Order: sequence, then structure tokens, then C-alpha cells
Amino acid sequence: MLNSEIRAAGIIGTGSYLPDIVLTNGYFEERLDTSDEWIVSRTGIRERRKADDCIAASDMATYAALKAIEDANVAPEDIDMIIVATVTPDMLFPSTACIVQKNIGAINASAFDISAACSGFIYGLSIAEKFIKAGNAKYILVIGAEALSKITDYSDRNTCILFGDGAGAAVVAKVEESMGILAAYTGSDGRGGELLKLPAGGSRLPASCETIKNSLHFVKMDGSEVFKFAIKIMGEAAEKALEMCGLNKEDIDYLIPHQANIRIIESATKRLKIPQDKVFINIDKYGNMSAASIAVALDEANKAKKLNKGDIVVLVGFGGGLTWGAVVLKWA
Repeated sequence: MLNSEIRAAGIIGTGSYLPDIVLTNGYFEERLDTSDEWIVSRTGIRERRKADDCIAASDMATYAALKAIEDANVAPEDIDMIIVATVTPDMLFPSTACIVQKNIGAINASAFDISAACSGFIYGLSIAEKFIKAGNAKYILVIGAEALSKITDYSDRNTCILFGDGAGAAVVAKVEESMGILAAYTGSDGRGGELLKLPAGGSRLPASCETIKNSLHFVKMDGSEVFKFAIKIMGEAAEKALEMCGLNKEDIDYLIPHQANIRIIESATKRLKIPQDKVFINIDKYGNMSAASIAVALDEANKAKKLNKGDIVVLVGFGGGLTWGAVVLKWA
């Protein structure tokens, strides 16, 4: 244990990585019964990124991690912990975090993965905050990385138009008092687990000729029910996190939501009564990157200098599990 001092924890550096391959809506128009107009009107997505066949989640996570470390002005050996949020790990074990640790030379870090789907980066920040505040770590690397193209059925027009690949990272460390993470709220409801899942590949349905034949190694989603859940939970989660730190929706300076569907984002924005210019949106460029979504958006907002010291920034998301969460930051 470093010390028992109660401390403030915040983000001191961010980074992201996006593959070079771009899949436009035209790609799907040529192959499926769909159109650019239909996809944009229903989702807000115009294009998404796809990793090359030789690129795995750990590769993208590594690139994002190195950029975040550089932005934070720390060395890899300074990192005490690596948390990777992903539903597309390189393999079941070792963890993707351990692979990233090796890649970046973070020889003094503990490393592990978490699986909370699109809420994963929020969950990771929540965990990191606790370790920093308790004095058990000085620098923690939180990464959201997804290679969703590897588990997407490109013949299923209900899902394949939605997902993209990418990675985002943040270095969490001690910041000045009253700054940084003011509240971190997470929740889940396993009763909705069947609505969004990858059925095979685990101990319930190990890989077999039958699971492959039945396409059970691809994402399955009840889009209508997930949409209903998301419309309700995004605003609720943000309000709950604000309540935890004694703030209300009028205090929000900037909102960075999970980029799943433009209509879901607009619903949350309306509920929170936030002007459009205070909401970060990049779904049109990248689609839904699951655990990487908020992490990449945060880095882009940071690098575009949209976040000013002292701003109240709310990160909010939802995902399979079902899971949800929000983090309130006083930008340091």
C-alpha cells in the first residue's frame, strides 16, 4: 500500500487508435437489402472502422495505451495497474491486459480484463478511482478496446451495420483536491442478458461444428428491446451519478455518451436538457465500438480542446449484461 491518504482521482492523459479500413454505408448497400438513407435515419451511422485480419484487440489497445501514456507524461514502468474493458479479447486467457502489459513494457503493473460490454470503460474508471483514492496505486491505465468485426455476422443487416473497431485509453492518477472523478455509478440487470449476447465460445456452448454451422459465434441482439432499455437508462444513469456528488443536470458542461444510436443519444440529451453543442457525437464516423466508444470519444474531445479545466463532464453508457453506468468528472 502506497499510503492511506484520501485523495482525488482523475484523468491525466488520453489516447485512441482507429483502424485504417473504412466501411461506408455504401459497402452494405452493395451486399444487403438496405440503403444509406435507411441506416443514417435509424442509427446516425455513416461509416465505421474495421481492423485488418491480422489486428487483434490487444494491438489496438496497445496503440491507444502508448498515446495515453505519452499524453500523461508518464513512463510505462510507472503504471501500477492495467484494466482492459473488452468483449473481444484476443483469447480467453491470458487476459488482453497482460498482453498489453508485455507490449508496452509496463513491468510493474498488475493487469486484468473486465467484461461489461459497452459499459466497460465506465466500469474500468470506477475501479481505477477506488484504487487511486485508497492509495493502492499511483497510475492506472484504463483501456476500452474492441475488434467487433471479428464477431459480426456481415449477412445480418440488423447488426452488421452497427459495429466498428477501435480502442481508447485513459491514465487515471491523483489530481488536485475537488477535481477529477466526483462520482462513478454502475448498475446491471442480468434478467436482460438474453437481449444482447455472443452465444457460443464459452463453457456453456464450447466451439463445435454445430455452433459454427448455426452462426452462434456472432453477436445476437434483440434491437427493439435493447433500444427501449437504452432510451430509459441513459438519462437515469447520468442523473443518478450527478445526484451522488450533489450536482444536477443544469451543472453539466459537456456530455460524452456511448455512441450506439443517434436516437438514443438525442433522447438522453433531451431528458438532461443539454444543448447540442455540449454533446460529443462521433457515431457517424465510427458506429458502435462497444467498450471503446466512450474512450475514443473522450480522447477526441480532449484533443479537440473541448474540455476545459473545471468543466463538469459526464460520461454515460449502457451495454449487454444488461449493464449501465455514468461517471461525473470535474476536468482537471
